[in-house]
Amino acid sequence: MQEVTPYVVTGRTLLGEDLSEEDVTITVSAGIITSIEPYSGTPDRWIVPALFNAHTHLGDTVAMDLPARGSLADLVKPPNGLKHRILAATPRAELIRGMRSSIMTMIATGTAGFADFREGGADGVAALREAAAGLDCRPVILGREGGEEVSDGAGISSVHDVANVEEIVRDARAAGRPVAFHAGEKNPDDIDDALAFEPDLLVHCTHATDAQLRRIVDMGIPIVVCPRSNWLLGVAASAAHPPIARILELGGRFYLGTDNVMFVQPDLLQEMAFTATVYRAPPEEILRAAISGARLAGRSGFLDEGQEARFLVVNPAERNLSFSKDIRATMVKRLDSSSIGQTVLTLQ
Repeated sequence: MQEVTPYVVTGRTLLGEDLSEEDVTITVSAGIITSIEPYSGTPDRWIVPALFNAHTHLGDTVAMDLPARGSLADLVKPPNGLKHRILAATPRAELIRGMRSSIMTMIATGTAGFADFREGGADGVAALREAAAGLDCRPVILGREGGEEVSDGAGISSVHDVANVEEIVRDARAAGRPVAFHAGEKNPDDIDDALAFEPDLLVHCTHATDAQLRRIVDMGIPIVVCPRSNWLLGVAASAAHPPIARILELGGRFYLGTDNVMFVQPDLLQEMAFTATVYRAPPEEILRAAISGARLAGRSGFLDEGQEARFLVVNPAERNLSFSKDIRATMVKRLDSSSIGQTVLTLQ
């Protein structure tokens, strides 16, 4: 058996789910962080967790910034929304090329994994797997339109949009696969019906009522918020929607996603900066939300011994970041792809 040479890196690090700032030496062997030891010198780099994009629609990369007008339903509601018509008319090879290019964009901006609501049935799921092949950015594929049976779980549009939702949920549960719903994007009317199915994940909840949020938190369901998409699609116009502050007050969990590539670049660095500016949430909470979606892929996403080595190495001296007094705040508000010196997404 070929011996694996350990990878060793030293820097100021954000450790564990607390994102505590410490100077350490990290050793990686066979894709796993095998040791984290204190470092007594003066580190010249930052080592920070890679990000996880908890909600994407990568297929509509092929419709990027298409001039479009109309309601949310006109644009994205299945099965006849504008994006669905475009997807149906796009050659498979072009669709794969678009999705692959967006995955490469995510890697360049510090993302190590993503959860995609994949249109197009079983062939749509296969196309995304082909697009991601060989890239160090793992997809969690939540299939739709018949793709649920061959994907990692069910990615259901609004409960009011899908006629056979009971069957989809039943089959996913029988197979041990997670169930995720779009809910509350334009109004709260579909949230209670989605909660009746006890989903593993809710996306948006932009207009969830306080009573609904309390119920979601009590049920332990994480919410993926997509602030930039909500604003661009006209379903949010204030820091009250999505209700990030209230989710935190209630002790709930939220993840960050970028939603449709048709409208928003799949860049969590931009998403974090927008969220910090508009929603004024504590930077550590925003950063935690941009990392902890990795739970959807069965891992923590944080830097701890025994975890997969998936982190970013930032050279602060190459920009003005060396003046930072709080790495967490700087990472959320100021980091861009030019600041990332190395992306370590070591797979076993």
